[in-house]
Amino acid sequence: MTEQKSARELFKAAYENRYTWDENFPGYSADIEIKQGDEVYTGKVRINRDLSVEVSGIEDETVQESVYNQMRDIVTHRKRTPFEQAHGKSEFNLGEEDHKGAVEILVKGDAMGSNYKVRGTEICQVSRVMGPIAFTINTNESLDTGAGYISAGYNAIFRNPKTGDLKAKREFEDIYEKVGDYYVMTRQVVHAIEGEGRTITEFNFSNIKLLEPAVV
Repeated sequence: MTEQKSARELFKAAYENRYTWDENFPGYSADIEIKQGDEVYTGKVRINRDLSVEVSGIEDETVQESVYNQMRDIVTHRKRTPFEQAHGKSEFNLGEEDHKGAVEILVKGDAMGSNYKVRGTEICQVSRVMGPIAFTINTNESLDTGAGYISAGYNAIFRNPKTGDLKAKREFEDIYEKVGDYYVMTRQVVHAIEGEGRTITEFNFSNIKLLEPAVV
């Protein structure tokens, strides 16, 4: 049982070292500019105090939906969820250690069949199978905020779970800056490869303002 406990402790320490917004997070609004090739779109985004997301002013519905999903991803990673609530029912076991010193964490009881790698006190890899897609996210660079780390450079590799064939790959470069007491994303560049197609998409956030706390 010692091995299982140490795997849980290792993962819990890394999980709790992620940078998350606290219970006083007021939400924020920002202008957004999206560039892909010669196409440029502008609009407004807002993450509310309850972490709901609003996107407005983007005429192309597909682009607007893409931005909405991106903002939901930001919320997912910055939302604070206690370890026991998120992973309390899972069983953790140590796997192999790779040449970079990252230790594999094998999980039983996770609804999405997740496995992880932990290096030091950071989760550096997440592997999951969701229906017809298996994906692995590898973190290569992180930002130390002093109150937890934020993944700043990472890639996502999508494969057919049965054959292992590569379906797509995306490289992400994220920039976060501190606004008031909170770190928020100011820029994201996504390099996407699907088949023979390659695209670069830039998301630039400006005029970022924390929302005023509600008067009680």
